[in-house]
Amino acid sequence: MIGDRIRELRSARRMSQTELAKAIHVSQQAITKWENGKSEPSSSAIDDIANYFNVSSDYLLERTSEKTPDKDLSKNQKLVAYSIDPNISDEERKDIIEMVKIAMKNRRRV
Repeated sequence: MIGDRIRELRSARRMSQTELAKAIHVSQQAITKWENGKSEPSSSAIDDIANYFNVSSDYLLERTSEKTPDKDLSKNQKLVAYSIDPNISDEERKDIIEMVKIAMKNRRRV
């Protein structure tokens, strides 16, 4: 649940809901509803939260356990890494991404 991730990130910084609300320009009640699962943030609010905490929106949406995206890979390289098998674990995806990085380095040496 996205509310759990928001609470986790906010708590890690020892922030109150009011402080987070002010930082991303929403009401404290909105933060409470998100964290309690009574409503979900809009896509723009998700983007604001992700930017504020320097995490990926995929992390907030629990699509990955990685807080930050792998910025070393191009969009096409990520597509290859993630499309090999949609049912593999995050750990296996990390291994595939590492293999893609190694292949990129080896290609540059030639």
